Amino acid sequence: MSELRPLREADLSRVEAVFTDVDGTLTTAGRLRASTLAALERLDRAGVPVVLVTGRPAGFAEAWARTLPVSGVIAENGGVSVRLDARGALRKAYARPASVRARERRRLSQVIHSALRVVPGARMSTDSRYTEVDLAIDVNEEVRLPPEAAQRLEAFLAARGVNAVRSSVHLNAWIGPFDKAWMVRRFLRTVFRERLAPDDRRWVYVGDSVNDAPLFAAFALSVGVANVRSVLGLLPHRPRFVTRSPEGAGFEEVARAVLRAREGAR
Repeated sequence: MSELRPLREADLSRVEAVFTDVDGTLTTAGRLRASTLAALERLDRAGVPVVLVTGRPAGFAEAWARTLPVSGVIAENGGVSVRLDARGALRKAYARPASVRARERRRLSQVIHSALRVVPGARMSTDSRYTEVDLAIDVNEEVRLPPEAAQRLEAFLAARGVNAVRSSVHLNAWIGPFDKAWMVRRFLRTVFRERLAPDDRRWVYVGDSVNDAPLFAAFALSVGVANVRSVLGLLPHRPRFVTRSPEGAGFEEVARAVLRAREGAR
């Protein structure tokens, strides 16, 4: 695999929007720091939309879409997107029709509870109650499961036709042919009226974990915050660039670099 290139080597002069993971990318030790929020605000004031792309629940996404300076939130690993329209009304779009979601959700719940019984110490994430599409098993938030336990859960779920992929905090599970990259492409097409091309330098993606791999592959400008190095061995697709700092400070690096490059291109 190719070596990660430092962020300073990325051509960010044509960037029009930033897509970013949340846990371990925007957050630092689980919290959104004031300096990271300020970075989001600077991008917003400069006319650079930010879209959050996360495994967290739809319930979180609604709150973030209403309260943070972002143009939308893609949640539950691509299962749902949330945004405010020009009149401030909440708009939601799902990867699967309602009837299919209901059927898949019932089956998913059955398989997840079977998985919890076969892996000692495994339990649902406390935020799963706010989900609509996927469900999550806590592996690194309030519970600390060893890597082999997480791998056993992944294998159990995959053998039963369930998608299972780790974020920095959870093992997210869902049924259906979608992921973060699938919904990002749809969001670009339906909201921005644009498309994601393999060599397009207008869009940046920032992430840190295994469930970001589809977007590391899809974006020409894919950036890992420095803590991504801890999961490089698990990534089928690596980011092209990496920041010096981890977590929220790494995202702040990206925001500064984008604004500097855009200013220099004028």
